[in-house]
Amino acid sequence: MQRGEWVAQALTVLGLESSCDDSAAAILRRSPDGSVEILSSVVKSQTDLHAAFGGVVPEIAARAHAEILDICVEEALAQANLPLAEVDALAVTAGPGLIGGVVSGVMLAKGISAATGKPLYGINHLAGHALTPRLTHGTAYPYLMLLISGGHCQFLVVKSADSFERLGGTIDDAPGEAFDKIARLLGLDQPGGPAVEICARSGDPARFPLPRPLLDRDGCDLSFSGLKTAVLRLRDRVVEETGGLRLSDRADICAAFQASVTDVLAEKTRRALTIYAAEKPQTATFCVAGGVAANASIRAALETVSAETGADFVAPPLALCTDNAAMIAYAAMEQMTTRAPDDMTLSARPRWPLDQSSPAMLGGGKKGAKA
Repeated sequence: MQRGEWVAQALTVLGLESSCDDSAAAILRRSPDGSVEILSSVVKSQTDLHAAFGGVVPEIAARAHAEILDICVEEALAQANLPLAEVDALAVTAGPGLIGGVVSGVMLAKGISAATGKPLYGINHLAGHALTPRLTHGTAYPYLMLLISGGHCQFLVVKSADSFERLGGTIDDAPGEAFDKIARLLGLDQPGGPAVEICARSGDPARFPLPRPLLDRDGCDLSFSGLKTAVLRLRDRVVEETGGLRLSDRADICAAFQASVTDVLAEKTRRALTIYAAEKPQTATFCVAGGVAANASIRAALETVSAETGADFVAPPLALCTDNAAMIAYAAMEQMTTRAPDDMTLSARPRWPLDQSSPAMLGGGKKGAKA
């Protein structure tokens, strides 16, 4: 299939996702009228494999992907009640992510493509997240997207399936990564996001003042590394003063940390919405995706900012906010109307910025810009 040959055709796509610690496969079908249905979505979590280490271990993740991705494909086909022969095209996360996991997915997709002759599309993992509001809500371009997850945090104006303008992002840790590290500092379970949120519910966010990083700097860039360090020093001070860390101390520290992250995200969102509004979209829409979007405090603050600025607020269901293969299959559906499929030279990429025209935020190297 060449560029544009999929337009206005019925289409069934098998998607694969393996960028971090979730192995996933999904099958989507697009009808000639443009409507899209998720026929199946299988996600196998590796949380139990990494729990003892306080975070994702890349080598363990890569091995787990290699062992289970083909099973995910079989289950996705079974749930959709489809044979592989009825799949029209393949989509796979080709980056960015932990390279071992990305390689596992790309090699499996290449193998299926070579064996069946079906076209193959390598998809940017971040594009999958960024395009999910179109799958779930039919959101019109251009819209503002805040992607907040364990490994990523950036504001994007999504202009088309392959055109993204980055307004700002984290210059160090992503918020999800910060939540995980704070959980480890306080002896809470992993994944850290839900653990910190639950602990914070009984805490007093005003007891311990914590910094709001980069609020004194113009623009939409964020930073969470210094906040993490501030929490570490706070914990050590409390332990020194009281001889230990009581449950109430943990709750108050979690509440203070969560409040700081929430305030920063809310203010930076307000600034990003102002910049986005200058493009005069016919309908202003603010979308959020990523696992951190499940945090009730953060989500409520973002909804409030969106309402104050008159923008529609869109958040896909949690199952489609976190890593999944349905978003990868859908991104391919959107992109295959404007580009040709990839060939067997498709390679896994640990780094792959969506906005290729903006300077790298986290530096670069032989493998290219990080983000």
